[in-house]
Amino acid sequence: MSLGAPRVHFRVVDSTNEYARGLALRGAPHGTLVTAREQSAGRGRQGRTWSAPPGRALLCSVVLRDPPRLLPLTVGVAVAEEAGSEARVKWPNDVLLDGRKVAGILVEGQPQQRWAVAGIGVNVALRDGDLPPELRDSAGTLGRPPGDLEPTLARLLKRLEQWIGASPEAVLAALRERDALLGKHVRWGGGEGEAAGIDGDGRLVVATGSGQVALEAGEVHLG
Repeated sequence: MSLGAPRVHFRVVDSTNEYARGLALRGAPHGTLVTAREQSAGRGRQGRTWSAPPGRALLCSVVLRDPPRLLPLTVGVAVAEEAGSEARVKWPNDVLLDGRKVAGILVEGQPQQRWAVAGIGVNVALRDGDLPPELRDSAGTLGRPPGDLEPTLARLLKRLEQWIGASPEAVLAALRERDALLGKHVRWGGGEGEAAGIDGDGRLVVATGSGQVALEAGEVHLG
């Protein structure tokens, strides 16, 4: 079944991920899509909020049955591909253009029940004035007109469907080509070092003064 059907669309919803999780728990089929023009309590990774002005960002969550092992990275590759050839993935799943975040991904689910919800927020048509001052140096936009939200969504779902069907090796190869952290100095809760690529399990490898470490997940900061 193709991604995107059935679809539930809201003018305003608290969180597309929260609503999609409820649908998944009630047996919604693979590909079920939840979209919104605006979120009142959008969630990002690490408990952060995700906010965007109405009608200028793509806000969606899709229910996936039997998701692939590297799902967060797979979604990141699909979103980066839609964002363009210059887009890069900041491990584990932020998408950057010109060093600024244009998309964020939040994957939640219950592996034992073999389902996941992939939440995707993309700044498709934001203008400079739409961003609060504290985010103008770090957040970006695809710079497309608001009328491109639906075409962008359609293309993104097709790309995501293709990448979900790809091998882990293909996903990792595509991710490595768009690795925003490679060779950069990074910090995380447990230390710092130089990002040295993505290993075969999708972990971020970091070279430190005492050797290499492989990070399973978590927040990584540049600089």
